[in-house]
Amino acid sequence: MPTLREVTAVLDGLYDPEWADDWDAVGTVAGDPDAEIGKVLFAVDPVQAVVDEAIAWGADLLVTHHPLYLKGVTSVSASTPKGRIVHDLISNGIALHTCHTNADSPPLGVSESMALALGLTDIRPLQPDAAAPVDKWVVFVPRDAADAVAAAMHTAGAGAIGTYDSVQFQTEGTGSFRPLNGSRPAIGTIGSVEFVPEIRVEMVAARRLREDVRAAVLAAHPYEEPAYDVLEPAERASERGSGRVGALSTSMSLHDFAQHVTASLPAHHSATRVAGDPSRTVSTVALCGGSGDFLLAAANAAGADVYVTSDLRHHPVSEHLEAPGACAVIDVPHWAAESTWLPVAATALTDRLTGVETRISTLVTDPWTAHVASKR
Repeated sequence: MPTLREVTAVLDGLYDPEWADDWDAVGTVAGDPDAEIGKVLFAVDPVQAVVDEAIAWGADLLVTHHPLYLKGVTSVSASTPKGRIVHDLISNGIALHTCHTNADSPPLGVSESMALALGLTDIRPLQPDAAAPVDKWVVFVPRDAADAVAAAMHTAGAGAIGTYDSVQFQTEGTGSFRPLNGSRPAIGTIGSVEFVPEIRVEMVAARRLREDVRAAVLAAHPYEEPAYDVLEPAERASERGSGRVGALSTSMSLHDFAQHVTASLPAHHSATRVAGDPSRTVSTVALCGGSGDFLLAAANAAGADVYVTSDLRHHPVSEHLEAPGACAVIDVPHWAAESTWLPVAATALTDRLTGVETRISTLVTDPWTAHVASKR
């Protein structure tokens, strides 16, 4: 069986903790990194009922979307509800790992999972993130030193693209130079022009690694004055981003679409609220898993016919609907929207790691247990 360290490495690869908001608390909350993990339970909330479910199933790891703690504490005494959760997890050998805002925006994240659950096609970020800036490195190296310089750059982190590393391109050419008085040439003699068979080594590197890569080039290169270029390619949109927008395979009325949304999300005891003309035609759908009123304007700008999210407040929706051509709005329970991520994350884990069994919690942890519709 894999260890907790190996399981969380896969999860961190899918949902990098560096993508989390500054205020968030993600990652491993409890557990021995060397402990073997055979059973993993996925749930939205790390509440007592879910922990009891994990204990009853014999889980080794509980992965939740919502954090257990968002603020620092000075005690995890079992006399408090959250302290009791920590006590029960540790005493039953169950680790806890959280993927929260780091799982909201990437592929296979919360918003994309919700879009897939609604059957949307042509899915793309509603508000794309800017891709992490990269440098393009071009280094000219004598032929017999090219591999050593490339290896040093790779060790410094250069040459990583997506799920590949050690990426480079080499071309052959001829370099020339004349050493002057005071130089200490590795090749050639002072005062004479030298022509040397050289390799042009090209690769990309995250811009944050620029000085690390530069240091690697200078340390590994045999020349006293290495020739290299550092270029800044045009920025491109990331695959990550807030919310998603996509198309329905068949247009329908807002009334029917609201029914479709309710049927597509996990069953719950709360309410789906709709703002807009029920007869309006819906073809393009924008959405955001979790609390998403900050994307109302983006939904309009994307040409959406309807925007689906959770936790909408009166004033933002009222002001949104006053704008000419405003899209309709559907508010769904926070828990139901984010539950769509659980099977996607579980499948992504087992696709990348053998030896683990996963289960999706069957508990509805939406805090709202009923709703009463007005008959007036």
